[in-house]
This record gives sequence, structure tokens and C-alpha cells, in this order.
Amino acid sequence: MAPAAAAQDAAPAMVPQRVSASAWYVQGLSALGSPANQNFISNAGFVVTRTGVVVIDALGSPALARQLLAQIRRITPLPVTHVILTHYHADHVYGLQAFKAVGAKVIAHRAAQEYLGSETARLRLEASRTELAPWIDGDTHLVVPDEWLDGPRDLEIGGVNFQLRPVGPAHTPEDLAIYLPQEKVLFAGDIVFRNRIPYVGQADSRHWIASLEEILRFQAGVIVPGHGPASHDARADLELTRDYLLYLREVMGQAARDMSPFDEAYAAADWSRFEKLPLFKVANRMNAYNTYLLMEQEK
Repeated sequence: MAPAAAAQDAAPAMVPQRVSASAWYVQGLSALGSPANQNFISNAGFVVTRTGVVVIDALGSPALARQLLAQIRRITPLPVTHVILTHYHADHVYGLQAFKAVGAKVIAHRAAQEYLGSETARLRLEASRTELAPWIDGDTHLVVPDEWLDGPRDLEIGGVNFQLRPVGPAHTPEDLAIYLPQEKVLFAGDIVFRNRIPYVGQADSRHWIASLEEILRFQAGVIVPGHGPASHDARADLELTRDYLLYLREVMGQAARDMSPFDEAYAAADWSRFEKLPLFKVANRMNAYNTYLLMEQEK
């Protein structure tokens, strides 16, 4: 059996879940991206309006994006007219070219511009062509938005009001939340992780914690996170992300102030509240180290 066919057999199920009259989302796996899961490790949403479909985030490979398009067509014959990005991490944007191929307009916050032209983005894509083959290959490319946002924007599309609100720099400089006030649905991107350890990377964790409070001010009835199931109890479900970031800053901040070696500080920390969560073993040490470096700069 060809590698592509074998990986296709192992592809995860993509099942749209309805969260309001017009809004849906698909939920990625709590896992690292791999050929077996086609990089289906993040969520994407879509909103069916009178004139077309607005997709929120593009998933982690062109094949996944095409699967999402097929799922949307099972719900409505209307075309996908827009894709709004919450941020430019690979697992949310590598599917963009499939949406561009059907004529969708891509919208993102301008703070992503620096990343798009960076060596980091180029090297990440180059590595993905090996690590995530055949789903990421030589034809996979980063897509530049058709429209950059420089601040808050309200869009009316097919009778639905979309409130686009910058909430970064936090998880990334370009974090964007998308709120549907008529239906009280908020697409929060990776400001919110549910039921798994967040990916911190080069995040501004101090502002990230403040951004969680901004998310609460929307008073949404349902929040679709970047990873994990939708939330119907925003404050309770945001506490895990907030408390994890606070704890990272507390223990790594103290180590930075005391000039303690990172390895000693990491070994001395009490990770018991978080260690049973998915991806703890994969991500926690890296998150702690990045926070240690951040706290050294902050002091």
C-alpha cells in the first residue's frame, strides 16, 4: 500500500459539532502532529450565513482543509467566502491553500506579517515537509492574507455580525478573537486550551493571562477554543490555562530572580496538578524553559 493510502486509512474522523443556529466547529486531537493524523491537532470553526460560509482557521494540512470543505458541503451548498485566522501557527494555517483554491478571502491580524516573512516560518515548513509527509509536501505553501487587520473590525456577512477583536500579544503577537454577538459564540483560538497542556512557545504569558480576562468580558454562551472541546462555562474552563501560566511564571520567575539553574528549578517544582493532562510529558519542560528565559528578561 502506498504511504499516502496507508495514512489515509488512519485519518481521524472529522465530525462537525453545532454550537448555535449558524456556527459549527471540528475538534482536533490532543496529540502532536503526525502523518497518521494528518496534523489534525487543532480546531476550526465555520459559520453558515445567508450568502456564504465563513471559516475560522484552516487546519494543519491541505488534505484536512479539503475534508472540512466536504463536511461543509454536506450541511450547505453555499460557497466558502471568507477565512478568518486566529493566528498563524502551522496547525491552524497549512490548510489555507485549499480555501484559496475555492475563492475564499483570507483575513488576519497584521502582527503576523513578521512571522510570515521569517526564517522561523521557512524552517518550520521545511521540517514539516519531512515530518508530516505526505500531507505536507513541496506543494504546500504559506498563504498571505488578502486583508490585514490593524485593529478591531466589525464585519456583516450574510446577515451575521462578526466582531473581530485583537487579544494579543499573548499566545502569538497576532491573536484574534471572533465573536458572534447575536448567538453569543466566541472563537478564541489558542488563547484557550481545554483538557490539555497549552503550547507556550515564545508567548507573552503576562499578556496572555490578561487576554483571558478579555475573553471573559465577551460574556459568551459558548467558547470554541483553539484546542479541545467547546466550553459552556467560560470562567471555569479558562482557569486551567490561566492557572498553568500563572504557575509557570511563579516558579520560573522565582528561579530567575534567585539565579537558580533551570534544571534545579524544574526538578523542584510541583507539577502534580498538571502532570496527568495530555501532552504534559511532551510540552511541559519546553514551556517551563521558555518561561524561564522570558522571566529572566522581565526581571
